Amino acid sequence: MKIASVAEVKSQFSAFLKASEGGPVVVTRNGRPVAVIVGIHDEDETERLLMAYSPRLNASLERSRQQFREGKWLGEEEFWSQVEQRQHAKVATKHRRKRA
Repeated sequence: MKIASVAEVKSQFSAFLKASEGGPVVVTRNGRPVAVIVGIHDEDETERLLMAYSPRLNASLERSRQQFREGKWLGEEEFWSQVEQRQHAKVATKHRRKRA
């Protein structure tokens, strides 16, 4: 892992991008870490990285974990039943809008 100041990264950005292929580069400002440059190798890795930092996804996962801890979870049959009900509701709404 490399550590570099903002000024160093700014002046040698391409070199630090290349260095990130071998491991993360921690970027500092006034001696404190402010960012990390992480090399990525494929689209799947990019997607996983972006999802890991998605506040909306993380909030949804935390709500799901909390519901599970409280015993508020759906069995497989109930889950698919609710999916079907929602699909039918969407289709019905779509047909009503076409007639209006």
